[in-house]
Amino acid sequence: MKTIDTTFTVSIFTENTIGMLNRITIIFTRRHLNIDSITASETEVKNVHRYTIVLRTNREQIDKVVGQIDKLIDVLKAFVHEDNEVVHQEIALYKIKTTELKSNNVEQVVRENSAKVLTVDPDFIVIEKTGHKEEIQVLFEKLKTFGILEFARSGRVAVTKPMKDLTSYLKEFEKK
Repeated sequence: MKTIDTTFTVSIFTENTIGMLNRITIIFTRRHLNIDSITASETEVKNVHRYTIVLRTNREQIDKVVGQIDKLIDVLKAFVHEDNEVVHQEIALYKIKTTELKSNNVEQVVRENSAKVLTVDPDFIVIEKTGHKEEIQVLFEKLKTFGILEFARSGRVAVTKPMKDLTSYLKEFEKK
């Protein structure tokens, strides 16, 4: 019987070392797991970086992968969370022709979707939307009728609901 895939958010806290992203992603590749999105950034703790990886798999697979990642040198701690355990957002930028701005429909679509105009150039306008993947896709479909010149979407940015703060984990890590 095949297990049902669930969306998981993996948070990995590391030192900022060359090749770290490669060492992490190769673990997913070896297990034939496809990453849906990945973001990397600094954290609130100096010299500690966070990778946020989103993928669909089953609990057994993700627990094995996170266990392997946790053992990597320069990884301070790795966590796995289901969607109900994180607060998350993505950001998207849509570029359409400036001539479309004259249409009240564009402004209405922007307002109705809680988006905002970032840039108005003689040739194009850039619209920003922050939200969940589904909300970003809905706006994309609506703006397609105006002719999207360019589209870019970030990966998931997430913070966890039940987690201790990173400083607490680092203090526990130092004691070991």
